[in-house]
Amino acid sequence: MPDANSLYGPLDPAPDAGWVDAPPRMGFFTDTSVCIGCKACEVACKEWNDVPDSGFDLLGMSYDNTGALTANSWRHVAFIEQPRPAGHRTPPFAGDPTGPATSPASAAVGAVTAPDTGTNPGLPPGQPEAAARMAAGPEFLGMPGTAPPGRGTGVESRTDFRWLMMSDVCKHCTHAACLDVCPTGSLFRTEFGTVVVQEDICNGCGYCISACPYGVIDQRKGDGRAWKCTLCYDRIGAGMTPACAQACPTESIQYGPLDELRERAATRVAALHERGVPEARLYGHDPTDGVGGDGAFFLLLDEPEVYGLPPDPVVTTRDLPKMWKRAGLAALAMAAAAVAAFAGGSS
Repeated sequence: MPDANSLYGPLDPAPDAGWVDAPPRMGFFTDTSVCIGCKACEVACKEWNDVPDSGFDLLGMSYDNTGALTANSWRHVAFIEQPRPAGHRTPPFAGDPTGPATSPASAAVGAVTAPDTGTNPGLPPGQPEAAARMAAGPEFLGMPGTAPPGRGTGVESRTDFRWLMMSDVCKHCTHAACLDVCPTGSLFRTEFGTVVVQEDICNGCGYCISACPYGVIDQRKGDGRAWKCTLCYDRIGAGMTPACAQACPTESIQYGPLDELRERAATRVAALHERGVPEARLYGHDPTDGVGGDGAFFLLLDEPEVYGLPPDPVVTTRDLPKMWKRAGLAALAMAAAAVAAFAGGSS
């Protein structure tokens, strides 16, 4: 299956959209290994963007009250509870079957008895301090078997399941199918390479909803228009950090130039592999994938499907040029057949 870049060619989204002297492409790197599920990002997003309330109907026994990305939830913190096989040990301690299920450092962090980790949310874009801290430590809170903060020491807590937490958001695709199908120009590419919906131009047709390979865009009930994350276009245009990244207490959500974030993410994955966490992987970072890479990409601790993400996303409009070409050839053939039939009948 050909990828988006083989069909359309490599793309720098903002210049391709007509922006002259565009600034560096900006985006999100969300490191799920340090997400504690606090939902500060959800709250900050709603407060800044005046997004209506949602998620008051608890989904069974889960803390995941919002359930999915919707028109009223532009950030969604997923809580994924996984049963674990009996006798499973966290990789760094697999050689010590009688030892604790988690490291003393992680247990101390989980029990909130460790000293402050030194995180500094809301760092201005482009500063390397966060990258250095994330690559060097502290132990990430999402380690399988580690208790969430305030839930015991980790050593004494349950180890027959683990929580995977992830703050999901619009991916701001390089090849964005939503832009291809919008008939009114409501969706546009910003100078930062992000994708924004202009709600005052949206006519509620819903084409962008079915075009999105991630199922991100949604229509608001009683409104009919499409809504999604704007990557806080108003804030980043003023040199500010997006609200969700500003509020994140563990720097799970990091914002900055996309090239810098990709380098930072690669360093983080290498560090986790060295610590015995081979399942750590990146998702949406590859500019040669089916959407040309995402402006918001993730570090995951399991397969993408576990987080509700498509394993091989493809821009849904990739076959449109070929389809229009075939439709045009078919129309010409039909016209030629009609002319021939008319000429033959008149003779």
